[in-house]
Amino acid sequence: MRLLRGICGGAVAALVLLPGWGAGGVALGAEGGDLQLSSPAFHPNGSIPTRYACDGSNISPPLKWSGSPRGTRSLALIVDDPDAPGQVWVHWVAYNLPPEAGGLGEGASGSLPGSAREGRNSWGTFGYGGPCPPSGTHRYRFKLYALDTRLDLRTPDKSGLLEAIKGHILDRVELTARYAK
Repeated sequence: MRLLRGICGGAVAALVLLPGWGAGGVALGAEGGDLQLSSPAFHPNGSIPTRYACDGSNISPPLKWSGSPRGTRSLALIVDDPDAPGQVWVHWVAYNLPPEAGGLGEGASGSLPGSAREGRNSWGTFGYGGPCPPSGTHRYRFKLYALDTRLDLRTPDKSGLLEAIKGHILDRVELTARYAK
């Protein structure tokens, strides 16, 4: 754990960085990795274009990743909405993504590379379901995990995937964006 200190308006401010997590949402990897996740369609904390939402084309946005730590055998992706009423709403679960692919193109859901698979979202279907907030602006978290294994799962949902990756996470990163109808 690292502790960063600074002066902010005359007060001392501290930021605690947990092992494997860096500042600004970019995780610092084990084994010298520096896992990063971005999208050419939106900026971190920016707005997701309507094209990728339920009131647009409802296709998955393009994603780019780099910096997988040594020993990474696969990646897992969870996209969820922590602002949904009543529960965290899961928009996409994907796993066994090949790290060497470097990302996913627009509309990749349903046609993932190699032996990558999709799990069940909160609608009870497989694949990507775009942002669809009932009201207001919601945050959408794109969480990418570098794993030291490939997974042999049968139709997992978010909780099943999280259970399966326990003890296998080499690095992780989160990209957050926003959407309002």
